[in-house]
Amino acid sequence: MAKPRTPRTQREKYGEELRLRRAAADLTQEELGNQVVCSPTLISHFEAGRRLPKPDDAQRIDRALGTDGFFVRWLEDLESKYTDHFAVVAELEQQATLIQQFALSLVPGVFQTDDYARALFRAYRPNHTAEELDRDVVIRTKRARILDGPLKPVVWTLLDESVLRRRVGGSQVMAEQLHKIADVAEAGRLRLHVLPFGVGAHSLLQSLLTLMSFEDSAPVAYVEGFLTGNLMDDPTLVAASRTAYALALSDALSQQESLALVRAAAKEHDHGQQ
Repeated sequence: MAKPRTPRTQREKYGEELRLRRAAADLTQEELGNQVVCSPTLISHFEAGRRLPKPDDAQRIDRALGTDGFFVRWLEDLESKYTDHFAVVAELEQQATLIQQFALSLVPGVFQTDDYARALFRAYRPNHTAEELDRDVVIRTKRARILDGPLKPVVWTLLDESVLRRRVGGSQVMAEQLHKIADVAEAGRLRLHVLPFGVGAHSLLQSLLTLMSFEDSAPVAYVEGFLTGNLMDDPTLVAASRTAYALALSDALSQQESLALVRAAAKEHDHGQQ
């Protein structure tokens, strides 16, 4: 008996329709990419449903394929609940087989507790309502569902020691947050390493970084700053990002040492120290 097929997402349906229309137009991914002004790798991500074209890209796709605004109109129905610069990354998280993160100053969103996330949102919003904060906290913490599966994705998280020391939301919030990360690591769902202050300069000191790998597509790298993010699929940039991650990881404490440091920091917060 055949195994039931996993239901396709709307993004996957969008991508499949793009692939069919491109094939009907007798264009290769490279040829379509030339007309859309993007790489064939990006076209492959569109067709796999891993990424959505920007409105300008969708317009050029419609012109190239003669589809009379079809892909622009459909794109409007696929709006994300995430900010524009992060929407694609949130979708990719769901499909990645390997996620390697580096956090420079904050706990990665997928591991944030409700109280930690709420403190972050409150800090950069001078005007907010409790309802808005609650909504955004739910959206962020739902990302943790990618960890519900016992095997995939494989997750590595590398933390600068500053993540452990900055008291976000108060001492009790930080203690709870750090204990949560350590619990997930000790449960075997996360490979955790810390870059201690004693290392000094390291290869990722200038930016956070997320690397994602997939079963049937090229890996990507993502970096983020204030109100902006950059998702890279260029092989040269992704390779450089992977090298930088490997270099930083080589300077990090072992998992056992890292867990001990995280637990110790949590206890210090718990007792109002630091």
